[in-house]
Amino acid sequence: MILYEYPCNERVRTLLRVEYLFDRLFFFVKGEDARCHQIAMATLFDLLDVCERADVRTAVLQDLDRHRTALSALREHPGVDRPTLDSLLKEMQSVSADLSGQGRIGQCLRDNEWLASLRGRITAPGSSSPIDLPSYYAWQIKPVEARVRDLAGWIDTMMPLHRAVALILQMLRDAGDAHDQVASQGAYQEMLGGKTFQLLRVWVDQGLGVFPEISANKYVIWVRFSLQDNTAKPQPAGRDIAFRLARCNL
Repeated sequence: MILYEYPCNERVRTLLRVEYLFDRLFFFVKGEDARCHQIAMATLFDLLDVCERADVRTAVLQDLDRHRTALSALREHPGVDRPTLDSLLKEMQSVSADLSGQGRIGQCLRDNEWLASLRGRITAPGSSSPIDLPSYYAWQIKPVEARVRDLAGWIDTMMPLHRAVALILQMLRDAGDAHDQVASQGAYQEMLGGKTFQLLRVWVDQGLGVFPEISANKYVIWVRFSLQDNTAKPQPAGRDIAFRLARCNL
């Protein structure tokens, strides 16, 4: 089963983008080739750009505070697993303290004059070649251990954000109610009656060769399955498609 996710608001969309960028960053840092580390550097700068545009740090801290307050109110409810809840609250407090105590995300990267000079040029087509950035080429031909050590130090400044985003998205996904559905002739519609969700998750069998196009508002959810042959625009599936849908909200 292949999982597709659809954010129902811009805040969750930004969190998913940050999660995606961290996943790509961690993957390419593990490589030994300098070209892997070039992608890691570009991804690190992408993270800085996303965080600056959306003020991710403030939004994440507000989310953690809101969720911690809501969960704390459940401690006295009958049937609540107190040890598990207390452990989660403790983790949230720790993550929030680390992020709030850090200051502006990635500030030490901005203060690094060499990184700042690379940031505006490395993502332009072809501009990271040795003829354009000899200092960057000199870094790329360093022993792999030296490059990995540098990258680990720069990434470490972003780790409080990674832990906070991972925790929020984990709680959001865990709050979903997954049910089997069928899209008649490739289309599914569900009326919500004003109820809103933050995240929709769709699982579909990879063997069906289809992908979902998802949209939602406070009134209705639409899931439309299409076929892609890589030569033309996606076409409606036009047949019944079994899938699994989770509506997530905190």
